[in-house]
Amino acid sequence: MSASADATARTRSLIFLLLAQVTAMTTWFATTASLAAMRQGWTLTPFQEGLMTSSVQAGFVAGTLTSALLSAADRYDPRNLFMTAAAIAGIACLLVVLFEPTDVTVPMLRFATGFCLAGVYPVGMKMAATWAKGDLGLLIGLLVGAVTLGSAMPHLFVPLGLDWRVPCIVAGVCALIGAVLIRWVDLGPNRAPAPPFRLANATEAFRRRPLRLANLGYFGHMWELYAMWAWIGTFLGASFALRYGASPPIGASIATFLVIASGAIGCLAGGWAADRVGRTAVTIASLAVSGTCALIMGFAYGGPAWLILLIGIIWGITVVSDSAQFSASVTELSDRTLVGTMLTVQTCIGFLLTLVTIHVMPYVVTGLGWTYAFMILAIGPAIGMWAMARLRADPASTSLAGGRR
Repeated sequence: MSASADATARTRSLIFLLLAQVTAMTTWFATTASLAAMRQGWTLTPFQEGLMTSSVQAGFVAGTLTSALLSAADRYDPRNLFMTAAAIAGIACLLVVLFEPTDVTVPMLRFATGFCLAGVYPVGMKMAATWAKGDLGLLIGLLVGAVTLGSAMPHLFVPLGLDWRVPCIVAGVCALIGAVLIRWVDLGPNRAPAPPFRLANATEAFRRRPLRLANLGYFGHMWELYAMWAWIGTFLGASFALRYGASPPIGASIATFLVIASGAIGCLAGGWAADRVGRTAVTIASLAVSGTCALIMGFAYGGPAWLILLIGIIWGITVVSDSAQFSASVTELSDRTLVGTMLTVQTCIGFLLTLVTIHVMPYVVTGLGWTYAFMILAIGPAIGMWAMARLRADPASTSLAGGRR
């Protein structure tokens, strides 16, 4: 393939991969975005509300665990895996609207959606990595930015209708579109032969110290990320109602979209900076800022909308600006034949941790109030900064970003 043809294929493939990722990931928070509308017709317990998100997380953990044990992301064509997973996730999301929110079938379908998204998120990162040319951090940053934008989209669907089913229907259709779009994606030249099937492949993530540290940094990041994404909308709605009653200057759903979607900017900026400054430098800085936002956000509760949005957008940018760099670090530190499996193991355990914080948050809010509730999320960034500082001092870190640690 000529250089010009290769560049054309790279550009086309990355564009369609990003579009497919955005559309498929809209299914993640489809029911979470509908919580306010659900409360108008049904009484949901804190556990049931948390289950709207955590069932997806649990499904994703089960899916990534299955994929990691089978080394599926490295042994099968990732495009076929992505297409099948996105299509089933879309169908499961559409089926949700056939049941009442309190029906036990809803979390089961959300579990199925999460299970299938294990074939979308880490698999998409692997496909992006095959096209890297000294810009791995930026490419995975773009991919995670697409995940972030897709995750935020359901909050934008809420104003389309008061019915809680609207975000689920739109997200389900979007995922089916994503399953089609992935067929226009080619794989780049950075491919390794499929590894032999061994269950022990998955344990490589913990046997090597540099990988352990990179993963620990990611786990600290995940302790904070999804609980923030899951509950920031509820926080904004309660804060605006306290200050403005029924007439806030901006709707809580739109504000939530802006806060979460701003993370796409962070992913792009973080990826660009990490390829030039260093992976550990960007992750440590991002964790420091996002952890600080977690500590101070509650003190703005009931304050003016502009202040809450300012802190929220800074938090939204930095809470995910480092995410891609943990994945890029694992990609660079791993055996080339096991990159897909290592990324899957990383996301599996990271998302398992999110089950804790997503379910704990409502009880913390009840016990401490919104002023102090988000503070528990700062524990994760503190641990993550420690791990990445240790990785920075490790000789293996010279393999990160072409020697830029």
